[in-house]
Amino acid sequence: MKNLIKIFSIILIIFSANVSFAEKASEEVGIVEKLGTYIPLDVVFYNEEGNKVVLKDLVKRPTLIAFVYYKCPGICSPILTELATVTGKVDLLPGEDYNIVTISMDEREKPSDAADKKKTILGFSQKEFPLDSWDFLTGDSTNIRRLSNAAGFYFKREGANFIHSGGFVFVTKEGKICRYIYPDVSSKGGFNILPFDFKMAMLETSRGEQTKTMAKLVQYCFSYDPKGRTYVFNITRVFGAGILIFVTLFVVYLVVKPKKKI
Repeated sequence: MKNLIKIFSIILIIFSANVSFAEKASEEVGIVEKLGTYIPLDVVFYNEEGNKVVLKDLVKRPTLIAFVYYKCPGICSPILTELATVTGKVDLLPGEDYNIVTISMDEREKPSDAADKKKTILGFSQKEFPLDSWDFLTGDSTNIRRLSNAAGFYFKREGANFIHSGGFVFVTKEGKICRYIYPDVSSKGGFNILPFDFKMAMLETSRGEQTKTMAKLVQYCFSYDPKGRTYVFNITRVFGAGILIFVTLFVVYLVVKPKKKI
């Protein structure tokens, strides 16, 4: 019994260390789901036309928020392209059923950068978007960080670029966070968003329902390689998780295995 307690203590220590490390890492780079919390709607940005806008005036209905930067050499353009593509595959109307707000995490980018990106990305959608149903915003670092931190989206500047994850946040018109979606990495090296997932996320958000995301394995096991512009297997994370699972299974085996008769 004493040995069993010791083993469980070791597992608890390993698990606590693993959680602590994950929390510290997530606060620097990554996405932490903050379901049920509210984003600040009084933050101020500039739209692609250079006009000052308040976020609450853009979030008039269920809204998808995407944190990217317009000159990103990596995943930003591909996931926005896939987002535009999937909007044409669902029977929901932009400007009536939902809005999309794209926000640059780079305070150095200008409305002209946002305008160029908007023109390019909307060209991939099979639906005609009302101009005010998908906004591309820029802003100062204070407002960007205030909103991204509230949404659980953490990023880090590295030289001229940023280290960040790819994901979308769904909020109600009151700013309540209801859902997160993470584009899958396709076999061809691109990204994939299921129309069903997109539609369900919007419908759940319209009802104010909070749904925890289950499919986050790709985000956990893979890291983006900015040099190769592709995802690579993150052996450190997977190895650590594997050890934890192995130790847990071993303890269960010790507990449930039948004792030999003497």
